[in-house]
Amino acid sequence: MQLEIMPKKKRLSAGRVPLILFLCQMISALDVPLDYGGKAKLLEDLVQPPTITQQSPKDYIVDPRENIVIQCEAKGKPPPSFSWTRNGTHFDIDKDPLVTMKAGSGTLIINIMGEGKAETYEGVYQCTARNERGAAISNNIVVRPSRSPLWTKEKLEPITLRSGQSLVLPCRPPIGLPPAIIFWMDNSFQRLPQNERVSQGLNGDLYFSNVLPEDSREDYICYARFNHTQTIQQKQPISVKVILVDELNDTIAANLSDTEVYGAKSSRERPPTFLTPQGNASNKEELRGNVLSLECIAEGLPTPIIYWIKEDGTLPINRTFYRNFQKTLQITQVSEADSGKYQCIAKNALGVIHHTISVTVKAAPYWIMAPQNLVLSPGEDGALVCRANGNPKPRISWLSNGVPIEIAPDDPSRKINGDTIIFSSVQERSSAVYQCNASNEYGYLLGNAFVNVLAEPPRILTSENTLYQVIANRPALLDCAFFGSPLPTIEWFKGTKGSALREDTYVLHENGTLEIPVAQKDSTGTYTCVARNKLGMAKNEVHLEIKDPTSIIKQPEYAVVQRGSTVSFECKVKHDHTLIPTVIWLKDNGELPSDGRFTVDKDQLVVADVSDNDGGTYTCVANTTLDIVSASAVLSVVAPTPTPAPIYDVPNPPFDLELTDQLDKSVQLSWTPGDDNNSPITKFIIEYEDAMHEAGLWHHQTEVPGTQTTAQLKLSPYVNYSFRVMAENSLGRSLPSEASEQYLTKAAEPDKNPMTVEGLGSEPDNLVITWQPLNGFESNGPGLQYKVSWRQKDGDDEWTSVVVANVSKYIVSGTPTFVPYLIKVQALNDVGFAPEPAVVMGHSGEDLPMVAPGNVHVTVMNSTLAEVHWDPVPLKSVRGHLQGYRIYYWTDQNSSKRNRRHIERKILTFQGSKTHGMLPGLEPFSHYTLNVRVVNGKGEGPASPDRVFHTPEGVPSAPSSLKIVNPTLDSLTLEWDPPSHPNGILTEYTLRYQPINSTHELGPLVDLKIPANKTRWTLKNLNFSTRYKFYFYAQTSAGSGSQITEEAITTVDEVNPRISKLTVAAAETYANISWEYEGPEHVNFYVEYGVAGSKEEWRKEIVNGSRSFFGLKGLMPGTAYKVRVGAEGDSGFVSSEDVFETGPAMASRQVDIATQGWFIGLMCAVALLILILLIVCFIRRNKGGKYPVKEKEDAHPDPEIQPMKEDDGTFGEYSDAEDHKPLKKGSRTPSDRTVKKEDSDDSLVDYGEGVNGQFNEDGSFIGQYSGKKEKEPAEGNESSEAPSPVNAMNSFV
Repeated sequence: MQLEIMPKKKRLSAGRVPLILFLCQMISALDVPLDYGGKAKLLEDLVQPPTITQQSPKDYIVDPRENIVIQCEAKGKPPPSFSWTRNGTHFDIDKDPLVTMKAGSGTLIINIMGEGKAETYEGVYQCTARNERGAAISNNIVVRPSRSPLWTKEKLEPITLRSGQSLVLPCRPPIGLPPAIIFWMDNSFQRLPQNERVSQGLNGDLYFSNVLPEDSREDYICYARFNHTQTIQQKQPISVKVILVDELNDTIAANLSDTEVYGAKSSRERPPTFLTPQGNASNKEELRGNVLSLECIAEGLPTPIIYWIKEDGTLPINRTFYRNFQKTLQITQVSEADSGKYQCIAKNALGVIHHTISVTVKAAPYWIMAPQNLVLSPGEDGALVCRANGNPKPRISWLSNGVPIEIAPDDPSRKINGDTIIFSSVQERSSAVYQCNASNEYGYLLGNAFVNVLAEPPRILTSENTLYQVIANRPALLDCAFFGSPLPTIEWFKGTKGSALREDTYVLHENGTLEIPVAQKDSTGTYTCVARNKLGMAKNEVHLEIKDPTSIIKQPEYAVVQRGSTVSFECKVKHDHTLIPTVIWLKDNGELPSDGRFTVDKDQLVVADVSDNDGGTYTCVANTTLDIVSASAVLSVVAPTPTPAPIYDVPNPPFDLELTDQLDKSVQLSWTPGDDNNSPITKFIIEYEDAMHEAGLWHHQTEVPGTQTTAQLKLSPYVNYSFRVMAENSLGRSLPSEASEQYLTKAAEPDKNPMTVEGLGSEPDNLVITWQPLNGFESNGPGLQYKVSWRQKDGDDEWTSVVVANVSKYIVSGTPTFVPYLIKVQALNDVGFAPEPAVVMGHSGEDLPMVAPGNVHVTVMNSTLAEVHWDPVPLKSVRGHLQGYRIYYWTDQNSSKRNRRHIERKILTFQGSKTHGMLPGLEPFSHYTLNVRVVNGKGEGPASPDRVFHTPEGVPSAPSSLKIVNPTLDSLTLEWDPPSHPNGILTEYTLRYQPINSTHELGPLVDLKIPANKTRWTLKNLNFSTRYKFYFYAQTSAGSGSQITEEAITTVDEVNPRISKLTVAAAETYANISWEYEGPEHVNFYVEYGVAGSKEEWRKEIVNGSRSFFGLKGLMPGTAYKVRVGAEGDSGFVSSEDVFETGPAMASRQVDIATQGWFIGLMCAVALLILILLIVCFIRRNKGGKYPVKEKEDAHPDPEIQPMKEDDGTFGEYSDAEDHKPLKKGSRTPSDRTVKKEDSDDSLVDYGEGVNGQFNEDGSFIGQYSGKKEKEPAEGNESSEAPSPVNAMNSFV
């Protein structure tokens, strides 16, 4: 279906077609566009009846001080002439020198500023515009001069009233034209304050619901302002005095009469009463379209509040307004539906009253269908319709050329039917201007409409080659203004050879405009408009360009900044590259302040030194010649706070990815960077996804510097691309952006061939050709295949080729064994072949070698190394790629170590064509067998004849173990295991040993030879309590092996551990126990005690540490106790029992000596003396320090060998050697762990007064030191080291 407009012409058959159907078939004819821009010359020969284009208002109030201008403008062809009537009769302007008509129009200018008076020209005027085709008339224009009369003189008496009474101050302004605007002010021209209590009514009066003393004043003045004359008239001031009854004294009250006080109402609280309107009900009439104003003002105490309701409906939400503190209800654009009863309610704490206002909405006539101009061709039909409404219903009357149609010349082609004139088969003489008058008691409407009968071919009025530019995705309207009679039909075409545009995609308006509802990029092009009627055809071309929309891709963001800081709003605009955008900034929808603190550059607004006044809404407005966009952000200014440390993070992801300049093998990608989070972006990483071949897998495309936001990307054919961008700064990489739109490139022939082409046979009679296939990204198109070609290298054969599917290998069968072939693999797809591939060489399948290496012989280099030589095999016998030679060798004879039925073969491979090799790591004193085989890709060839050789003896390994057992005073027994690898026949063992004295020096070294068959040896005549170091190794004829070392100590005199000299010092409720101990060190003691003679179990107390005293507490006075001391452990032992008795209970009056001052002073002196003695004791004891053996060995190295470490890497610790004292607990403590009594650590008993030493309650010693033993310094060499822990603990308690 073609898009076209054409009139539907129907002949009227009287009495058969209903009028309503006929009217529905009529068309709206076109006006003659007499002033259509540059196309006016096309219309110079057209005629048209007059049309009124401009006129003065019906009620025209003029300023009497200025000239009167009554407008009347009209158009027509030929141009119309003008005439006027005044008060219904012809107004001859030529006879009045003060009246002139404006040239080229009918506008009257009445010059009254010189000598005339405006009142002289008051009246009703009407303009007529006429040409050869008819006459148009204007409205009746009522001209009246504005009036601003003065107030009549009157004497206003002062008003005195009590507080709380109501008051109405009348205004009664003079009647002016137009009515005056009323307001109340004082002598200083200050408006009087108004509120719920005091307000001005619609009539201008000032109402007081109740008065207060502050209402007293002498200058209540009512003013009337007349806008037309710009004058203000003033009423005489009114004086009001408000008094409180409580302030009236008896004298003043006696002199006041009731009439001297305004009103007679009480000043007490009272319910509301309406001041206006009066009574319970009233009526209101308003015209449609005006503002309905209803008023209720009430008095009362306290001040009443006003409410409004509509009794039979609801108030219109969008048209209802409350004025004057709810006292006035206004409804705008009132209509008949607003008629009804409205109720105002006045309420205070003492009561409620109502007033009902019945509203009736009348209506002056208003158009339902105003008459429209008709342009008809001869013989056509048409109609003029004039429909109006009003209240009451208006009366419709018709005029022709300004004359009532009843007396106008008769026209047989027209027929009047109420509000419609029907035309049938019009002729040129039917042209005329018709007037429709609709009137009722509230006004009238006058509409002009002409009938112009013309016979004209189509004319297109739109300029040729007009360029339309439209934003994408918006409607495009292409004009085709036309004229013709009969009315032409319009068709649109796109391009030069296209068919007529269809209405399913386009919209063709009646005025010829073509609408593209949603213009796209492909809508760009040339469009042709064709107009046709029966008299001819016309066409015109226009051009349409579609532009990208302007958008704000980086909008300003809400900001909260501190006073005095700097804030910036970013506004990054994206636009069509052919349009030039203009960006402006607004603050609160107004211009930016003219302040140097506001700086606008390309993409942002910067506000420096922000103040409180800078808060508000900032709007970025970007516009081009075609569109406009905006974005806003609110700035909030706050007081300064401590500046937080900036947050540094990886960038935010880029966004708004866009693809442009889309070509077959390239595309431009652009993006908008995200926030850099206080660390500048250093680079952008671009990745791509191939949704066709590898959906969901992203590949690296390229990288660009951080200052760049576009990239030109190279593309491959037949790939469905999507791109994403990541930003990177010094802190890391951002998350990926959202994926861009997809872009599918066109298919092309492959631009590369498979890689890694190889030819290797899997069997002796085939050739397996393999390659790395192209991936989907590299295929460049559908239908990927491979052309595989091959021929023998040394032959004259032609290439043999086969095309295979998208696989990675092809097998050629029936080939000779291990023959070189030339191979090539070429890719192809549905579009074509890849470039000529490179030729590679391969070989057919290999077979096992046929010949074993010859002339194999072995040269033994030493006990662990041998060299093997052989002759190479002929290359042809290899029948494959020579990979090397492989030697198999094993030990087959060693009576003491090997089981001949289990032979471990070792393999050593020598790459390439080598003819000799070394066999390392052989076992000394062993018999070996070996053979040699050649190796290719298929496997090993036959073995050469076995060759036997043997290795000579070597030095043995260290003995497997060495331990010292059964130490005595002068002997040590050594036990050992032979070497695990003797590497020959053992000839003997060598033992070397030397003593270590108390100064950590090594003594003389003693050598001892021991037969090879021995595994135990006892050394005698050694020094007692002496440490020895031993070095032990085995020997063969090849030499000495590695040594093993050990240390041991001869024992001291043996004693059995025992506890003796058990001593008890008892008090009333406690006892101090002390004892002597002989035996091993570091023994934990316990004390057991119980009541003597009882059968109860022993009570046990654990002694803290290894000290030799303990205090028992909580004993009963005057009781005999048994006590004994024991040692913990498996070798535990106990002392003999002892019995003691606690002292008797003391009387309560006895004074505790421990609380006496003299006793406390004495104890402090004793403690100080003990401290001094201890210091002297420590200095004289000169105990030696400890040293690690490794340090001593480093200081005194063995002259022949270095000592070996024990398992823990170091030796134990040595104590001083004077008096042959035993070792402390260490790595080499004697097994019996005993010490002599005379050499033991000192006990407290040594320093006390025998067994009678005194102790206090907590067991601490309080006696005098006496008989302290002197210790001999070690070889006269005093040590600065601290005493041993045991001595220190036992001597300082």
